[in-house]
Amino acid sequence: MVRYRRNRIAGATYFFTVTLRDRRSDLLVREIDALRAAWRAAAKRIPHVVIAAVVLPDHLHAVIRMTDATADYPRLWQDIKKGFTRRVVPAGGPSPWQSRYWERTVRDEVELQALVDYVHINPVKHGLVENAAAWPHSSFHRDVSRGVLPQDWAAGGEVKAGLGER
Repeated sequence: MVRYRRNRIAGATYFFTVTLRDRRSDLLVREIDALRAAWRAAAKRIPHVVIAAVVLPDHLHAVIRMTDATADYPRLWQDIKKGFTRRVVPAGGPSPWQSRYWERTVRDEVELQALVDYVHINPVKHGLVENAAAWPHSSFHRDVSRGVLPQDWAAGGEVKAGLGER
């Protein structure tokens, strides 16, 4: 088995893409409550801050700051995937997840803002909705309620800069 070398830095921020094996599936949005429960349970064991996240039918994107000394995001994703699988797949059934995920270490504030914007605009990019506000499974709504983004952010395809600090 190939062992990937992952960049693990305490306190660093990372961008992730995690996908299902069946890219035609809608399991993640159909079972969104199970995914949320699995993520909440994993968060109790692996400290992190979700800066931005979006759940699409077959994959999700997240920008996460690891707050533990070991930056153990591999364990975070393992716990989320296992917890979700246990909640939605009959005992002994195959995992719906691809075994690997993609991660990128965020280098600076400019890149961070670009990745957060990418996360929030992703449902529009995939043709699922016409504007970010129309997609329910996104941290976009949290950022609007906090006053970080306007409700009409990216309306008409134009990405508008956030109003506040993250």
